[in-house]
Amino acid sequence: MDATTRQSEIVDLLNEQDRVEVDDLARRFGVSAQTVRADLRDLSTRGALSRIHGGAVRISAAANRAYGDRRKLNAEGKQAMAAIAAEVIPENCSVTLNIGTSTEQVARALSGHRGLTVISNNINIINMMMGGESRELILVGGAVRQSDGAIVGEDAVEFISRYKVDFAVIGASAMDEDGAILDHDAREVSVARAILKNARTRVLVCDHGKFQRSAPVRICDVADLDLVITDAPVPDAFAEAARMAGTRILIAGQSETENESDEND
Repeated sequence: MDATTRQSEIVDLLNEQDRVEVDDLARRFGVSAQTVRADLRDLSTRGALSRIHGGAVRISAAANRAYGDRRKLNAEGKQAMAAIAAEVIPENCSVTLNIGTSTEQVARALSGHRGLTVISNNINIINMMMGGESRELILVGGAVRQSDGAIVGEDAVEFISRYKVDFAVIGASAMDEDGAILDHDAREVSVARAILKNARTRVLVCDHGKFQRSAPVRICDVADLDLVITDAPVPDAFAEAARMAGTRILIAGQSETENESDEND
């Protein structure tokens, strides 16, 4: 059986079930685990599935939506969250932004800041920040995913680990009420973890709709963040997890007094 046929059957399996395992697929196709991992890597690059440890899972309909379409989802909410992020991040500092439509809006909101050093694994962010006020732009090295301009994988993780920045700003595909911050692609998650690890202040920018979505790969927990910026009140359990960890939550559209009141409740 050739690779094309195998990969087609893997996709068919994931249309019938939520998850496939490397060892099961190797036995099914009579090939090595290494061959199966290569198949899963190819399918993940094309956006057909999401890789996890030991196998792969089906990507939700939201995750399959084209990147350009995702930019249009809750555009006003993303802009409002980005404006808060731009107030939090001062001029003359360093910041790393990961792939995502929310982090792109943060980049736009930072366009007037002077003296920034900006690192990103998102080609779109680097392009939109070129010109204007004086700043240093650093594009993470590695293979480019053409569907969204992301640079992910071990090369990107190693590149990011060379730096220590003042602010990390990440997005996510899903949030759980228990405080888990989640995504679909294990390679993206590895990069997001590296970004958080190599920053002094860690910021999540994520709209409230992510509480209605699920994703299989854990980026971090709310306790691992310094600040969560969102666009609507969060579930009580999430707010309590944040409060216990000392993680601030800022809600777009609320005044500073209202945000402080929510944190003290």
